[in-house]
Amino acid sequence: MGSKERIEKLRGELHAHNHRYYVQDSPVISDYEFDMLLKELEELESKHPEYINPNSPSSRVGGSITKNFTSIKHTYPMLSLSNTYSLEEIQEWILRVEKSTAKVSFVCELKYDGVAIGIRYQNGEMIQAVTRGDGTQGDDITNNVRTIKSVPLRLDNSFPKDFEIRGEIVMPHKAFEALNKRREAEGLPKFANPRNCASGTLKLQDSSEVAKRGLDAYLYYVLPEGVLSPSHSESILASANMGFKVPLVKDKFIAKCSGLDQIMDFIDYWEDQRKNLRFDIDGIVIKVDDYESQQKLGFTAKSPRWATAYKFKAERVPTQLNSITYQVGRTGAITPVANLEPIWLGGTTVKRASLHNSDQIELLDLYEKDIVFVEKGGEIIPKVVSVDISQRNASAQQVTFIEKCPECSSLLERKEGEAQHYCPNADNCPPQLSGRIEHYISRKAMDLAGMGGETVQLLVKKGLIRNPADLYFLTFDQLIELEGFKETSVQNILDGIQQSKNVPFERVLFALGIRHVGSTVAKVLAKYFKSMYVLAQASIEEIVAVEGIGSVIASEVYGFFREEKNAIILDALVGAGLQMEVGPESITAVSSPITNAKIIVSGVFEYFTRNELKDVIEKHGAQNVSSISSKTTYIIAGDGIGPAKLQKAQSLGIRILSEQEFIELLGL
Repeated sequence: MGSKERIEKLRGELHAHNHRYYVQDSPVISDYEFDMLLKELEELESKHPEYINPNSPSSRVGGSITKNFTSIKHTYPMLSLSNTYSLEEIQEWILRVEKSTAKVSFVCELKYDGVAIGIRYQNGEMIQAVTRGDGTQGDDITNNVRTIKSVPLRLDNSFPKDFEIRGEIVMPHKAFEALNKRREAEGLPKFANPRNCASGTLKLQDSSEVAKRGLDAYLYYVLPEGVLSPSHSESILASANMGFKVPLVKDKFIAKCSGLDQIMDFIDYWEDQRKNLRFDIDGIVIKVDDYESQQKLGFTAKSPRWATAYKFKAERVPTQLNSITYQVGRTGAITPVANLEPIWLGGTTVKRASLHNSDQIELLDLYEKDIVFVEKGGEIIPKVVSVDISQRNASAQQVTFIEKCPECSSLLERKEGEAQHYCPNADNCPPQLSGRIEHYISRKAMDLAGMGGETVQLLVKKGLIRNPADLYFLTFDQLIELEGFKETSVQNILDGIQQSKNVPFERVLFALGIRHVGSTVAKVLAKYFKSMYVLAQASIEEIVAVEGIGSVIASEVYGFFREEKNAIILDALVGAGLQMEVGPESITAVSSPITNAKIIVSGVFEYFTRNELKDVIEKHGAQNVSSISSKTTYIIAGDGIGPAKLQKAQSLGIRILSEQEFIELLGL
């Protein structure tokens, strides 16, 4: 047998043994025998590099280095699920589903507490693995996912030519505990919980380290829908036959349910039994099984209407309140934080919990050293929810909210109608200075490569920067003098600053940190006013006239541009060469039948995704809006549009276009 034939034979055998061990849990050879086969393969591949394949079983041990993870746009958006916490909300969701489509069956499955992943296969070979990211695009972590032994690198049975399968990468409890023991022995800090550990592991640059950590994956959603079968449950079975590790009925990880009673039986079972799983779950996912019914139900802007997630009730644990400290945000907002006697809660050690504001402290009626009950909101953020008054010390003093800023000692202010206290010393309070600049350099804003929060805080402390404009006047000589800064890191910072000059106007506007102006509002304002100069000159009435902009936002924007210090910063940013107007590619070159129209997109479409339709609308000079009013020009109605929305549109005389009519209107 020639070397090539032997390599192919070894690869086939090792793929099969991997599947039997890590997916079917039924190995037929010993670990030693497996290692000997793998060693032989590695030696042959080393001697014959012309036969190397990225999906060879030898890639499971890792070794490739990824210095930068490339951002990849998802072919299909990775939407999040709406959450519910009660029987009543599930019942309401079922009724909405049953009203919108014919008799349906449901599927219940586990909600894995891990990292969402989309893996693409072509001709039976894995070609790409991408994280959820922001739902529109994620990071390419293919090299790291190849090391996960339960993820097939090559499919042997019948499979579609090109498809994507999604699921969750988890860290089993045993692997997590072993890793933390190893780190403790090496004098390294332990990871807080399996989910965070899995997420951090997948971002490691060295895939050989990823391979050592024992990650696992459950895959459960094939795209495009219907490529394997007409229903979700049948697609799961077909995926198992292709070699994927999927939730199985025999393990009770998945079940078809005909109604509320069976759904609640599944939830009740796993609310009790989840403690016996080898990995973490934080709830149950309920889906409509039939793909045709899913398409009729459609999507909201953030999540599918045909699925919901039931989150397990938050665990509540008592502990002692040791002290309260106060944090200062970039806007000057003061947030009280409870420092607690450490407790184990929801898979992590909790030492701190937010108290939100002075009203919350008064509502809880907190006293020093109280025994408080803590839970995780949505099982993520710890919060103090109540006090055990029976254990209060008779001599304890009541907690009173501070009067001065903990950082600069300025007297705090509280605006009428607001719950938050603020430090008014915006120009000299260190956390506010660094906080505004950290917001400016953040990923959704200017995305300055090479810089992080610690660097910003150091530069503020050294007096090198006090506002975002100062970044553009930093020099190599200034930075290289700082402790720990090397030539490469300094150059990366300067290159990142230079590249930020190409960031589009809408993100520059968001980066300024105007109160209440998030990324979406910034995009709306940029599109309407087209330039920073025009926006800066606009009156409150002109700003309020923009669709979706209310008086509160308008007042904040108007006030921002009339502060002298902000005008000085803006002048400096203009001088630095930032994009202060909408680029030519964002301006409609020619008029169209929908120029200046206000359009709502609703439902599921045949030729476009919703985001693609919205891009077409914007490129033809129209505006996407989210709510129906007398100002709405058109509704583009796809499958699954809600009857209430249609009825309101008809009552207002709004023209309703099908996808085909929209295509014909624009002559596409």
